Amino acid sequence: MAADSFYSIYGGIAVGKRIPGSKRKTQRKRYFEAPIHRVRKMMSATLSDELRGRYGVRSFPIRKGDSVKILRGDYKGVTGNVIRVDYNGRRIYVDGAVRQKVSGETVHVPIHPSKVMIVKLNLDDKRRLEALERASKVKAVTGGS
Repeated sequence: MAADSFYSIYGGIAVGKRIPGSKRKTQRKRYFEAPIHRVRKMMSATLSDELRGRYGVRSFPIRKGDSVKILRGDYKGVTGNVIRVDYNGRRIYVDGAVRQKVSGETVHVPIHPSKVMIVKLNLDDKRRLEALERASKVKAVTGGS
């Protein structure tokens, strides 16, 4: 069977056994060398049950000003606002998660977005609200998949 038979109407994406980039090495390369617009999508967090019910969306990219609850780690259960999103380090900083340095200075602890749940969305930007509505329409049309 020729390699061309795996490529069909799916826009050049391989179907079946021969999925391009299925190696761990390739996956890691794509993750760490991803452009900033893809990193932003990767830095999504799950929505709370209330927000999930209201908007019909399971997860959404984190943004400064969102209120989140930390679900894992030493700061589990802490709720606070996102004060900074670090796209290069792929971490967020929550105002409730701080630690004391040896010098006595308090610093914010970086937290991975997959370990938090968005409790309240910052919808000051009308484009973000439009994106949320667009995502919920897509979920409604596709049946939630």
